[in-house]
Parts: sequence; C-alpha cells; structure tokens
Amino acid sequence: MAEYLILIYEDENGYATASPNVFQEVMDAHNRFAQQVGEKGGKLVAGNALQPTSTATTIRGDVVTDGPFTETKEALGGYKLTPARFGGVEVRPIMVFPEG
Repeated sequence: MAEYLILIYEDENGYATASPNVFQEVMDAHNRFAQQVGEKGGKLVAGNALQPTSTATTIRGDVVTDGPFTETKEALGGYKLTPARFGGVEVRPIMVFPEG
C-alpha cells in the first residue's frame, strides 16, 4: 500500500489567541479525521504536533539557521478530510527505494 506524509500548514497566530473551545474543536476534528481514515480503508501510522516555527532549525547546504525562513512561501495543497482550521495541508507520497 502506498504511504503518504500529510503536512499541515497553519497560521500559528490563530492558536495563540484561540479559546479553549477552539482547541477542543481542533482536537475533535483531528479525532474525526483519524476515524474517517480508518473508515476509508487507510491506516494512520503516526501523528504528532510540532513546536512553533520559532523553534525550528533549518539546514540548507551546509548552512544551519535557527527559526523559519522568512523568504519561504508556504506550499498549500488540498486534502478533503484533513483538518487545518487556520491554514491548509500538503500531501506527498513517500518515496520507495528498491532494495538491494
């Protein structure tokens, strides 16, 4: 079965000012998503929340930079069931290498 990575891109400011009700709605949406994946015959292998982009370390070539790249444009895609209240998602197939 093909594997995919789903990257959720959202505006972190939406969460910074969100009420506890919004957080609960977001968690409910993610739980519904996980249930729907199973109903559609798929399987979630893992799912983790990430720390804010200010904690990121980016490596390009041999240059290490702390924090997000301001010049980077978000690549947003669509995926019907994936919840992204303050943004969008990107879905990419996992590359499979031949053994040997």
